[in-house]
Amino acid sequence: MNTLIEILIVIATYLMGSLSSAIILCRLSGRPDPRSEGSGNPGATNVLRFGGKKLAALVLLGDVLKGFIPVFIAVLLDLPPVILAATAMAAFLGHVFPVFFGFKGGKGVATAIGVIAGLLPPLALALLLVWLASAFITRYSSLSAILAAIVAPFASWPLAHEPAFTTAIAVICVILLWRHRRNISNLIAGKEPKIGKKG
Repeated sequence: MNTLIEILIVIATYLMGSLSSAIILCRLSGRPDPRSEGSGNPGATNVLRFGGKKLAALVLLGDVLKGFIPVFIAVLLDLPPVILAATAMAAFLGHVFPVFFGFKGGKGVATAIGVIAGLLPPLALALLLVWLASAFITRYSSLSAILAAIVAPFASWPLAHEPAFTTAIAVICVILLWRHRRNISNLIAGKEPKIGKKG
């Protein structure tokens, strides 16, 4: 495929990632801006705290799909591994640093899962199971995301044996951990709110 077209696909993916499901759906439903409520994070977990399960589920679905769809299309187009990795990074970075919302986005967990599902479905399933098991046991969404982010880069190599994929996933996970630095401090201090609790 033409290099220019590949670059345009990556750019379009970033723009798609920049569409914040939480902010858009909260506006459409007449709910408060998630950046001014709860934890201030425009993501499904925070929306759950003040918007209810249905709205949070829609936000979660939107965030997953905007990561999955462009990466899956890139896979179907049989783009080179480096471009696939760049597409994955673009979707994630769009969510975390959205051009449409002052480059202040969510933490990227759901979008990362969508990206990985498009790139390496078995890895996405494994990480989802890690998240669900941790969330069920601890009731901490942030801790579950942190554990999944730690596991992901190490599990990606034996599944894909593709340096570009492993590198992209590692970078995504490092950013995820950085975005959760406040949560890590709160967990250590015992101040982190649990799933379904306000805070």
